[in-house]
Amino acid sequence: MSFVQYTVCLIDDDKIYQFTARKMLESTGMTKHIQSFYDGSEAMSYFSDSQNIQPETLPDIIFLDINMPIMNGWEFLEEYEKLQGSFPKTVRLFVVSSSVDDADIQRSKRYQAVTDYIVKPISKIRYQELLANPQLL
Repeated sequence: MSFVQYTVCLIDDDKIYQFTARKMLESTGMTKHIQSFYDGSEAMSYFSDSQNIQPETLPDIIFLDINMPIMNGWEFLEEYEKLQGSFPKTVRLFVVSSSVDDADIQRSKRYQAVTDYIVKPISKIRYQELLANPQLL
């Protein structure tokens, strides 16, 4: 039985989270490539470069932190939603935060691009569930 492997994008300034998330995602066997960006501005530069808006270079799934320097997750979402319509495929975006504040959760629901809000830490099993969900892609 074959299964799909996804390209995943991590946007988070926490190097420890990036490292552990990458290791857990790799260990699921369900990723083919993991892109990492340490702030929203760096990621936005990538997404706004028209050369990167090819189906094979876009991620299938984005895990976006809210609290980052330079350009936070909310600012990233504002810009990302302007670009998203020009993408040649659907990209699922999960807001990932240690914040359990209902105001943040409700705010994330106002963005059409956001698939869901996930509270850190995320376990390997939770990553597997997110990747294995057939409604993701």
